[in-house]
Amino acid sequence: MLRMATRLFTILPAGLVCAAAAAAPLEHSSLTALEQRLAEIDRQLGHLANYNPSGGVGAIGSRSRSYETPDQKEWLEIDLGAPALLDQIVVVPAIRRDGVNGFQADGFPAAFRVRAGTGDDREGKIVAEFGRSDGLLPRIAPVVIPCHGLPATWIRLEATELSRREFDAKFVLQFSEILAFSGEENAALHRPVKYGGGRERAPAPGWPEAGVVDGFLPYLMATAAGAKSVAYLSSTELGERPTLTIDLGASYRLSRLHLHAVDQSDTVPQTHVGDLGIPQVLRVEGADAADFSDARLLFESRYETLYDVGPVLTEKFPEVSCRYVRLAAVRMNRDAPFRAGPPRLGFAEIELFSQGRNVALGRPVTANFSTDGTTRSLASLTDGRNFYGEILPFRTWLNQLALRHELERQRPLVSAELSRRYAEQKINITRLTSLAVVLALGVVVIVLVNRSRQQRAVEDTRKRIAADLHDELGADLHAIGLLSDLAVAAQGAPERLRDLLQRMRALTEHTGKAARHCTNLIEAQDLHGDLVNDMRHTSERLLADLEHQLEFEGEARLRQLKPRRRVDLLLFYQESLMNIIRHSGATRVHTRLSAVDGQISLTVSDNGRGLSGGVPASLKRRARLLNGEICAGAAGSSSGTCIMLRIERRWFGFLL
Repeated sequence: MLRMATRLFTILPAGLVCAAAAAAPLEHSSLTALEQRLAEIDRQLGHLANYNPSGGVGAIGSRSRSYETPDQKEWLEIDLGAPALLDQIVVVPAIRRDGVNGFQADGFPAAFRVRAGTGDDREGKIVAEFGRSDGLLPRIAPVVIPCHGLPATWIRLEATELSRREFDAKFVLQFSEILAFSGEENAALHRPVKYGGGRERAPAPGWPEAGVVDGFLPYLMATAAGAKSVAYLSSTELGERPTLTIDLGASYRLSRLHLHAVDQSDTVPQTHVGDLGIPQVLRVEGADAADFSDARLLFESRYETLYDVGPVLTEKFPEVSCRYVRLAAVRMNRDAPFRAGPPRLGFAEIELFSQGRNVALGRPVTANFSTDGTTRSLASLTDGRNFYGEILPFRTWLNQLALRHELERQRPLVSAELSRRYAEQKINITRLTSLAVVLALGVVVIVLVNRSRQQRAVEDTRKRIAADLHDELGADLHAIGLLSDLAVAAQGAPERLRDLLQRMRALTEHTGKAARHCTNLIEAQDLHGDLVNDMRHTSERLLADLEHQLEFEGEARLRQLKPRRRVDLLLFYQESLMNIIRHSGATRVHTRLSAVDGQISLTVSDNGRGLSGGVPASLKRRARLLNGEICAGAAGSSSGTCIMLRIERRWFGFLL
């Protein structure tokens, strides 16, 4: 848990940690959230300081001795002196130039922990711990470790696994700078440093023992805000002891001075080295009187080699209250490219800090030498800007670089997830488009099928009306004719005549219903409601003078048939009987109707003369309406006829 929490805090400065911790994993974020996240990353990157590695020659940092294997217990410890309440520890990697991947950290440990303690407590407290899985590398950005007001008089960085340096592939522990912020003050600046490991380190140019606390960073301050400002650099004879004086406007308790070196040119290669305009010996005094009659020495520094200077010279001194500050060049430094010319004095910015605030910002600067004829103004020494824009407090600047690193690491992940989501969307859109085309084609097919079915239904209705007119009405009219003949013959028997007339009356009512059915094609509820009884009544009515026998199997299934199917079966049976009466001359008729195993079979046989021309057309028409198969043959050993109709079970249920 400590390692995971530390990893999160090292990436982001305060104020952005909560938002990062609350951010959902990419795969669980919505597309809108991912788009907003990418836009927010781009927005923040546009307002953050950028990496601008320093060039030229100068101090790099501090490093341990080299090893052949990575599993070495190397450490370095910084004595902070007086107790300090630490807010952040910032670890800045040493940087190398890679021919393929650009700038990279060099010798940054693969696994390490940071401890802090007070007094003689050598165990201290583990502030943070990192391993390979924490993903600190590759990087050139600082690692920011929060301490939350931890009291400490020393900090120690312990490496448990070293990494190779590119130069000779040896394993070393090296850093450019380690800063311990208490508010805006760097408590580690110029403090004593010692290394562990048990053996002495070999000295090397640019790698002094105290290089890790000399205040020199491997970056130029290149912020994203503010207009650039050209550094001040004298262009005339300076006299015996040139000075620059700043009037702070009021007395302040000063404790720190930042001198920003004249910006090296932005050309490749550069036109001058990093110590241009910086005197070899600089004496800084403070006073409350404008004539410096009460002058007090703040500090005196020597910058005799290129390893003694950097982009920003940071000097701390005991707190002194003063209004005026004078910078005196005790011994000048001649420009390397222009040894024959006069020495020059200049800086990009002079910052004086009281309680962590630059009180020299915007204050007037005067010189004891002529500034006529120069295109560089003394006002640029306190305008708060350098060649790249606004000058930020060190802590804010380093936090912005750390945040830039994390955002630049996150951005391709978010972008890749968005690309994957967009690709999925494209596939889904293609699928939906294909589905829409299929649905459109399906609609067209359905419309065409429905139109075809409607036309077929019209044709079926026409055929059904024709069949009903021929079969139903024809049979009824034929029966009325037979009954009329019987009535004529029964004139001498009143009872018999009355019965025949009543049957004729009932038959005419039935014929009327059938006629209305042919007109409306809507079956009355009482017309052919029970197929078995209707077939019995029909046989009794049409075969009154013939011997007839009916057999039924599966009557329950027959009652489950749809009304239209029952009507068509009854009309088929009725037409079969009419053909027997009209053409066969039979005296005996046998009927069998079966509904078992998903199949209906109807057999009608007689002992008449038989068929001479095959199945009658009227019966074929009725069979087509039933979607059944019809065949005709001899009725056993007799000379009669057998009509057989078979209707198979359909796919969507029993005889739908």
